[in-house]
Amino acid sequence: MPMPALPVRFEGEPLTIDLHMHSTASDGALPPAEVVALCRARRLSHMALTDHDTMDGIAEAEAAARREGIRLIPGTELSTQWRGINIHVVGLLPEGPRGDLVAGLAAQAQARESRALKIAERMEKVGLTEALTRAREQAGSPRPLGRPDFARALVAAGLVPDIGSAFKKHLGNGKAGDIKAHWPFLSAAVGWVLDAGGVAVLAHPLRHGLTRRKRGLLLDDFAAAGGQAAELVSGFQNADVTRDLARQLQERDLYGSVGSDFHFPGGHLAPGSMSPVPRTATPPVWTHPRLAGLAAPVAA
Repeated sequence: MPMPALPVRFEGEPLTIDLHMHSTASDGALPPAEVVALCRARRLSHMALTDHDTMDGIAEAEAAARREGIRLIPGTELSTQWRGINIHVVGLLPEGPRGDLVAGLAAQAQARESRALKIAERMEKVGLTEALTRAREQAGSPRPLGRPDFARALVAAGLVPDIGSAFKKHLGNGKAGDIKAHWPFLSAAVGWVLDAGGVAVLAHPLRHGLTRRKRGLLLDDFAAAGGQAAELVSGFQNADVTRDLARQLQERDLYGSVGSDFHFPGGHLAPGSMSPVPRTATPPVWTHPRLAGLAAPVAA
């Protein structure tokens, strides 16, 4: 079956592309190859694997994508700080990791290791004995641990009924396990992506609880740093809010991206599951010159 062409503008039609997903290389539940297979089963034609602060799953995903006939763009989701807020930047990286990004990813891994030790200390104080070991068991691999691993450990230990409760009581914003790592400034992470020949995308800008004015300031600073796009749709959201965000992107000459932020099967966010993009003049991120290869046939 030939790969469908990507639209050159958002027209409100269903898309077969998802540019924000996670695997066991970070805090996702499926190995990279299984994420690709699920994308194929859901009839996606184009995808990006964007694990947190790592590209360790890309080689496996690329091999699987070739088998499945899916166009994959390598990516990562970088943790950054902006005015005291943890902001994520998705890097879409057709040329893979290179330049400043290589050192940046190594520093991010170390920051995550240090952060995990501090979270473990806090979780032991709320009753999760051997917290680091238990979180590692939940991760099932030597990758840097994240808050979802500790959340699953809390559930397994019977301290909370579900992951949502774990975040609400112990790991969410302002709670004991909400350790602020020494993430790089937003502008630095954007620079890493640009240095690697990629496109920097502001992840889920509607999820931070910002006022419209403050979201505008975030977009201003992101664009000033060289950022090229923002996620116009991330999962499910109100169409009127999406249109308003589209206007903010157009005012700053930013492209629009789309992604489910998929982490695990069984939830409401499966690969490719997201609100439709209303008709808008905001250009799709895949029309950016640096992503021209997305339209090329998949190599056998």
